Amino acid sequence: MADTLCPDLSRRLFLTGGGALAASLALPATLYAARAPTEQRLVFIIQRGAMDGLHAVPPVGDPSYATLRGALAQSDSPRKLDAMFGLHSSLSEVGKIYDQRQALLLHAIASPYRDRSHFDGQDVLETAGVRPYQTRDGWLNRISLLIGGEALALAPTIPVALRGKAPTPSYAPSGLPTPDEDLMVRIDGLYRNDPVLHAAWEAAKETRAIGGGKDAGGRRQNPVELGQTAARFLNAPDGARIAMIETSGWDSHANQAGLLKRSLSSLDLLIGSLKAGLGAQWARTLVVVATEFGRTAAVNGTNGTDHGTASVAMLLGGGVTGGRVVADWPGLRANQLFEDRDLAPTADIRAAIGGAAAAHFGVDPPQLMAAMLPDQERIVAMEGLVRA
Repeated sequence: MADTLCPDLSRRLFLTGGGALAASLALPATLYAARAPTEQRLVFIIQRGAMDGLHAVPPVGDPSYATLRGALAQSDSPRKLDAMFGLHSSLSEVGKIYDQRQALLLHAIASPYRDRSHFDGQDVLETAGVRPYQTRDGWLNRISLLIGGEALALAPTIPVALRGKAPTPSYAPSGLPTPDEDLMVRIDGLYRNDPVLHAAWEAAKETRAIGGGKDAGGRRQNPVELGQTAARFLNAPDGARIAMIETSGWDSHANQAGLLKRSLSSLDLLIGSLKAGLGAQWARTLVVVATEFGRTAAVNGTNGTDHGTASVAMLLGGGVTGGRVVADWPGLRANQLFEDRDLAPTADIRAAIGGAAAAHFGVDPPQLMAAMLPDQERIVAMEGLVRA
């Protein structure tokens, strides 16, 4: 929905010379139809490309870590979190939230997927299934149906996690030039006496205003602006209560130290600006950060790592019982690695997300897990991640 308003509206705008304007607004016309039924917010940030949890939250207390990583282990001076784990220096805002006991880091965690295809792994993560393409709808859409809250994709298209029975609009700034005020006034006059098009036009302008009315200028979106935009939608009285944000730059086969320094810094800016923009609503927000799988335990020949299995997930928000790393640590010795190469998974990301979301929304955990998961063997939700 990111590039259309409605077929007739788009056609008539084009015929009057306003086609560029319709695309530059790039807004859903029915985003704010009714007051949100909950004051709780949920934001899912997906890290597409397989983020290396051993780099973001290094197990500095494991004697095998430095041996496996060599110079890569020395490429950063992580902040010490406890006797076992550190936090990459680029995650300074996450560190501040951790100090406030509002950030919880889940290590050695994974979806049920055990192969190493990005597309298949992302599908399993977003559908909460066991196998790729087992189902077409996503777990975030199912939660939206359960709580009745409006969901929003801050992306040009609807990600798999938000596809399903609950209607989900998307918002993404356009790369087209920002329309001038004279054109806006002329379009206002054109649709003033058309009850259908006038309502759609007014809704589109309202959504654009909440989104900041900014033009992407063909550039990759600034993470600070993205966080601020997400916060504006989530803060709106009739706005979205569930949002999904996509991030990339995590596929670190070569020169990982520099690549992940940039990607982690970008993620940190996004989270920091989202928290600042939400203000008091941060207390009612749960942020989930997760990736499709991790990276190999050992560094490769190009100073990077290859596709792996377990990684790190993050829970952040005012109700998170944070200030800690949760891990059933499997170890990094040769006989402890998964298939002799990867950090072994000891926790299920679906149990963590389901348990956190159930407590956050005040829903009975078995009820939420049944709604969140497709038809399959049920798993038990993790407890104690978020204050009920």
